Amino acid sequence: MQRGRETGPFFAFAAWGACGHSAASALLLWHPPADIVGRFAYLSAMNSLVTRFHLLLTAVTIAITGVAVLRVPADFGFVALWSGGTPLWQWPRDIALAVGPAVSLALLVGFFVIGRLLSKNHFAKTQHILDPALTLLLAIVAATQLGLLLVGVGSDLDIVRLTGFGLGATLLLLGVVLFEAERHTYAGLRMPWPIASDRAWRLVHRAAGTTTFLAGVTLLALAWFDVGIGVLVIGFAVAMLAPALVAALISLLARN
Repeated sequence: MQRGRETGPFFAFAAWGACGHSAASALLLWHPPADIVGRFAYLSAMNSLVTRFHLLLTAVTIAITGVAVLRVPADFGFVALWSGGTPLWQWPRDIALAVGPAVSLALLVGFFVIGRLLSKNHFAKTQHILDPALTLLLAIVAATQLGLLLVGVGSDLDIVRLTGFGLGATLLLLGVVLFEAERHTYAGLRMPWPIASDRAWRLVHRAAGTTTFLAGVTLLALAWFDVGIGVLVIGFAVAMLAPALVAALISLLARN
């Protein structure tokens, strides 16, 4: 066994001799029961798209929600839609604050189930896409929840609009990359099913790239005109789902 590569918890103790004799040491290794080892091995080997960082983002969202419940008055209404400076749609505090944690938990459960349903081959092919996708979705939820907290306490810093600007710019860049991607480049979509021909591959990427670019433009416009938290949050959801749905639909149609 190489030094520094030992595994498992261990305890070391020293047994000192008497009458001026030199000290002698011993090492006692602890061996956990076989069933516990098997369970840990099973958990580490199974396909899971949910990491500790995803759990941390969800915990941050829940923590922000707790602070908002304490700091925002119970009768406060979040303006979800503006029209000429007049609030047309308002969210009650409790309903608005409950959406973020509920969406985060639903995302964790959904991606965990997806990871378990994928075969090892499909999991290896799609993990590098689904893992950051879950991170981005949870980060958007956490940023939106922070924005609700700041609005509720009367802060002038609009995190929700800033998130809209940031996500919109990111989608613009991603749309261009997908549209210009070639068949054998590092940039590109990876589906659970193969895309057989070069023509189908190009069609799928140009459709997904165009949809992603338009989603970015829409988010930038919504953030710029400050239409309200509700419309912008709905825009977040549509902008993240539409490119994936378009890519999946076009790729399935191209197979036929």
